[in-house]
Amino acid sequence: MLLIPSIDLRGGHCVRLYKGAFDAETRYDLDPGLLLDRYADQGARWLHVVDLDGARDGVLGNRDLIARLAAKGRLKIQVGGGLRSLPVMEDLFTAGVARAVIGSAAVEQPEIAEEALQRFGAEAVCLAIDVRVDAGGVPRARTRGWVTESPLSLWELIERFTPHGLRHVLCTDVERDGALGGPNFALYEEGQRRCPQIAWQASGGVRDAADLATLARGGVAAAISGKALLEGRMTAEELQPFLRDA
Repeated sequence: MLLIPSIDLRGGHCVRLYKGAFDAETRYDLDPGLLLDRYADQGARWLHVVDLDGARDGVLGNRDLIARLAAKGRLKIQVGGGLRSLPVMEDLFTAGVARAVIGSAAVEQPEIAEEALQRFGAEAVCLAIDVRVDAGGVPRARTRGWVTESPLSLWELIERFTPHGLRHVLCTDVERDGALGGPNFALYEEGQRRCPQIAWQASGGVRDAADLATLARGGVAAAISGKALLEGRMTAEELQPFLRDA
């Protein structure tokens, strides 16, 4: 399993949200470029970048900063947040981004995700399906920076896109994100059982190396970590087994 460090950008700053709430933001006094260098020096091969302004507003708010990060050439970068048209994705690919992460558009305008998979290929596209588990235990999709609930389930969305070659799915349990309470292991285990053809990226709640080991045993392909890495909750030695390229 690969550990993918995450940088969330809002107004050009590194931030973390608590359970996806824009009014519960922690800002870190860290330069995004220097943070990328730190992760590259530790052995990371990929970086996950979220444009939170884009996730909320539907228009990339940190495009130039993301392009500067990609231009460093030190890490492969996958970018999500506000990617709701093919021209926006093409622009990011031209800027050096390796993978487009499609979130709200996959739920609200599925034809965009279908065309992206067909045009750019399965390795260049990842669907970000953010969920909140309902009272019946069903993971329901959330969009627009997690503020809008969809009646569609995680499983229904994957079923829709599988015929179009879907390979990578980044799934975040929004109740776990930024809370350092541990990942929703049961969700990813169910996902691996239902959809073993998917390369799952688990996001939300990673606290320590023990969580990474549990996710690895569950068969996920990658784990996204933001806050735990920013706050130094794992040593360089603990991270090493999870920093191999995918």
